[in-house]
Amino acid sequence: MQMDVVDQRIIALLVADARASYAEIGAKVSLSAPAVKRRVDRLRSTGVIKGFTAVIEPSAVGWTTEAFVELFCTGRTTPAQITVATRRHPEVVGAYTVSGQADALVHLRAADIGHLEQALERLRAEPFVTSTRSMVVLSRLVETPTAVPI
Repeated sequence: MQMDVVDQRIIALLVADARASYAEIGAKVSLSAPAVKRRVDRLRSTGVIKGFTAVIEPSAVGWTTEAFVELFCTGRTTPAQITVATRRHPEVVGAYTVSGQADALVHLRAADIGHLEQALERLRAEPFVTSTRSMVVLSRLVETPTAVPI
């Protein structure tokens, strides 16, 4: 899909505030509200915009502990297998295949160290996982939603 500068600005404005009205966005990109709606509908139908969601502060809901876990897997483990397995664990907030020694990197959030340990044990029990290496997050310094430069 071909996106122009106006589409990119609309996306950036929605990333900053997904509750902004089409009229508010239109005023910032010099379009009418119906024109913005048509563009947003097109961006949604082509899969550029996957959805709208609330961004929750994890500590506000009691999930104050997080870690990044490198997964080392058996030789023929596919990204699809890792995807299916990690989606079974509610503590997993992200999973990525990576270059380097590890096969995947998994981002976990948990209520406390005990909960994190339980989540790690369940993740390690996946049949293709041969070992893991964990790094507990001490503090989050920068965390931004996916954005398109304006």
